[in-house]
Amino acid sequence: MRSKIVLALGLVGVPLLLRNLYVILFNLPDEMEQGPVYRIFYYHLPAFFAATLCYTTAMVCSILYLVKKNARYDAIAMACTEVGLAFAAVNLITGMFWGRISWGIWWAWDPRLTWALICWLVYFGYLMLRKAIDDPTERAKNASVLSIFAYVSVAITWKAIEWWRTQHPGPVLSIRTGEQRIDPAMEQMLYVNTLALATLAAIFVITRLRQEEVQREIDALRRYAHAL
Repeated sequence: MRSKIVLALGLVGVPLLLRNLYVILFNLPDEMEQGPVYRIFYYHLPAFFAATLCYTTAMVCSILYLVKKNARYDAIAMACTEVGLAFAAVNLITGMFWGRISWGIWWAWDPRLTWALICWLVYFGYLMLRKAIDDPTERAKNASVLSIFAYVSVAITWKAIEWWRTQHPGPVLSIRTGEQRIDPAMEQMLYVNTLALATLAAIFVITRLRQEEVQREIDALRRYAHAL
């Protein structure tokens, strides 16, 4: 069943990504002030949305683990965090290239950029914590608590451009601002590519979850063998 879900998501997500890439490169017009470089936007922001979706799922599953003590929720939280870190890295890297061309520098200690980096480091620390604790139950409990508190950094990163108006561009989506600040075709493509990256993220999470479940089965057998 799981393999069929992955196959279905792949049949939807991969063609959509390829179609989006063609439209972004050849069909959409250049942005008036930034020119063609603004096309990074269609991967920079959707990558952040995909990472946020993963982090949100990890936070919810962490709460469910603490309530129900079901190890599956912990496994889902771990898989989502790993995938979220990958997409957050895409967000940071594309932002650096975009900033280098638009601002002339690779990095600025702008609040949005700084909190995006802090958020990435916090969730990287989540994975390091898991590596440092051998007992599965203690590891899951401590990791769940950290995942819940780590979500504060996600919320701050999300709101940073509204709370602190500095170098990073402000919100441009009409769904958030209530007014149309970019071309409707450009905004529509942003949503469509967000869907494509979210589909890709779901494939990665399902695949990583299966790997984690197999690893846990192997670890359980190893502990049983040592007990004998």
